[in-house]
Order: sequence, then C-alpha cells, then structure tokens
Amino acid sequence: MDNAPARSAELLRKKRVDAALVPVIEYQRIADVLLVPQVCIGAREKVRSVCLVTKGEDLRDVKSVALDVSSKTSVALSKIIFREFLGFEPIYKISKPNLDQMLSEFDCALLIGDPALTIDEEKYRKFDLAETWKSFTGFGFVFAMWMANAEKAEIAKQINFTVARDEGLRHLDEIIATYKTAISLSRADFKKYLSENISYSIDESMRKGLQLFFELAYKNELIEDCKPLAFITSY
Repeated sequence: MDNAPARSAELLRKKRVDAALVPVIEYQRIADVLLVPQVCIGAREKVRSVCLVTKGEDLRDVKSVALDVSSKTSVALSKIIFREFLGFEPIYKISKPNLDQMLSEFDCALLIGDPALTIDEEKYRKFDLAETWKSFTGFGFVFAMWMANAEKAEIAKQINFTVARDEGLRHLDEIIATYKTAISLSRADFKKYLSENISYSIDESMRKGLQLFFELAYKNELIEDCKPLAFITSY
C-alpha cells in the first residue's frame, strides 16, 4: 500500500494515461472514468497493511490522530470510522509515517504499507481498518481499483486484467523475491499477506461495501459527489 496508486490517479485525472490502478476514493473525484470489473485491491476480512495504532487505548478514547496520507482512501475510511461508527471527531494532523514520533504527540496514528505490517503488537495496539469496517458493516472493503477514461474504454477492453491478475498470483514467489530487501517481513509472512489478506477479486460483499463507503463519504462531506458505480461493459 504505497502511494503509487495516488500518483496514478493524478496521471489519470490529467489524461496522461488511459487506465490506471487508483485509490477508490478518486473514482468520485475524477470526471468521466469507468471501473474495470472483477479486479481490485481489497480485503474480505483483515488487510493488515492499513491500520490505526494506539499505545494501548481503545479507539473510543482517542482524541487526536496523526495521519499518514499515503492513501486518501484510508484517510477517508478512518474519518468515517470515527464519525459514523464511533460517534465523535478527533483532531487530525498530517504526519510522516514514523510511529514513535506520531504517538509521542498524538493518541493514535494511521499507518499504511510496510510500517503497518511491521508494528510491534506487544508494544502497540493495532486496529485493522478492513476488519474494523467489516465489524460495523458486515462488508469487505476495496482500497484500489483499475479505472479507465470513459472515452478510452475500448482500449481498456483490449487488456485482459483478470488474466494478468491470475498470472501474477501464479508467480507470487518470484514477486516476493524482488521485494526481499524492501519489505521487512519474512518470506512466508509476506506470501501469507499477499495470498490470504489481500483480495484481488471484487465479490458482492466488497461491491456493496464500496457503494456504502461512497455514500458515507458523501454524507460526511469527504467527497463532493456520489455517482453510482459504473463499470466497463462487455468486458
């Protein structure tokens, strides 16, 4: 969960690319885009790499949150969890993803990616955002999806995203080997994360969760529009 999808969103917004893997919140912020069906980056139960962290406090006791803004979707999800599910609004501040520094000034920290995967859970209390979302809604959560400029949908149809997804899943060991110095996880744990925690297919629960996420983001004024899900057809 690095900020590559966020960079891709800007390229898609400026129409410098025809399709890109983009944080789902950007679907509501980029005009004239369609979702690629069937493929996504999400979690049905627990994602592990996106979480809120405290020094031991329950989320209901949090008064301030340091935000790692690498994922705008995760920032919006965090605010929905506090406002909609817990019923209050803490103070927020943007921060670099350094957990010790974040928690020296704030009650809670939002972490994404490798820093979230390697938290010492004997020292800190970790709240998995996908797991928290499911506990309140019953739905899975989608963090990113492939999107295409509507006017270039025919080009996107020529790319078989599901075949590419399945090919990648067949070569997880090779993929993991290329990241062995970049990710602070054991090979076995990294493979478990990629094969068990991350979901690359959007099922009905995740689709309903995505629609609800947009509705709640709109209700809480985190997005200015709440357009319905529109997928590339005849795919």
